[in-house]
Amino acid sequence: MGACVIDGKALAAKIRSEVANECEKMVASGKRRPKLCVIIAGDDPASKVYVRNKQKACGDCGIDSETIELPGTVTKEELFSLIDEKNGDGNVDGILVQLPLPRGIDEKEVILRISPDKDVDCFHPVNVGRVYTGDPLFLPCTPAGIIELLKYAGVTISGANCVVVGRSNIVGKPVSALLLAENGTVTTAHSKTRDLKKVTREADILVAAIGKPKFFNREYIKPGAAVIDVGMDRDENGKLCGDVDFDDVAGICGPITPVPGGVGPMTVAMLMKNTLKAAMIRK
Repeated sequence: MGACVIDGKALAAKIRSEVANECEKMVASGKRRPKLCVIIAGDDPASKVYVRNKQKACGDCGIDSETIELPGTVTKEELFSLIDEKNGDGNVDGILVQLPLPRGIDEKEVILRISPDKDVDCFHPVNVGRVYTGDPLFLPCTPAGIIELLKYAGVTISGANCVVVGRSNIVGKPVSALLLAENGTVTTAHSKTRDLKKVTREADILVAAIGKPKFFNREYIKPGAAVIDVGMDRDENGKLCGDVDFDDVAGICGPITPVPGGVGPMTVAMLMKNTLKAAMIRK
């Protein structure tokens, strides 16, 4: 039994191409291009890389992008004023405030400030609630990318025993909701779960999202299971790796996402899809 490596780069490129085609149709029909506004505060190096990736993706997809860089000394009032301005700008379809924020500014307050119909990250409680009640406006980017990857690999979610390890608001909780919406039987495991190996070994689909490098080895995996690795970690040599020990697990699992090149590219692709949808709703 050999692992089938799920190519997230190829699938993300396909989705970006589809978004680009839709954008060109909008322009051809006399409408303006969708527009994404990204706000970044401070000098976090990782955040700057993420923002550059989003700018490039916008360019590839034919989406207009505006990046506003603010100093780490920005006040909450200044940030809120800027968000309010973009909420009211009819030419802006999506607003994204890059996390983490400078010390002293509450992430929850910032998320609440963004208009739900421009919340392309799907972090606003109104949009989160709509996901859980089965009437989503937008889908959360990383979890939606995970569902697309599973379908792309031919994995049947309906009726499958799905185990999500991690309960963050960005990945763990919403991916559990989306798997449930696809008729999976879902267990959400976490740091307080008793006998984690026993729980994960029963999974037909395992989603690993805990932020611990190479934590999951073959002892945690049911033979033939689909493995989605959301981790973005560094190993003892400083090399990029995931939460799953890929080399150890690949010999027994079914489809598996690599790190890098698995879930990461899909997150940005789904952001582009959400921005396009926001523009279509606005029109």
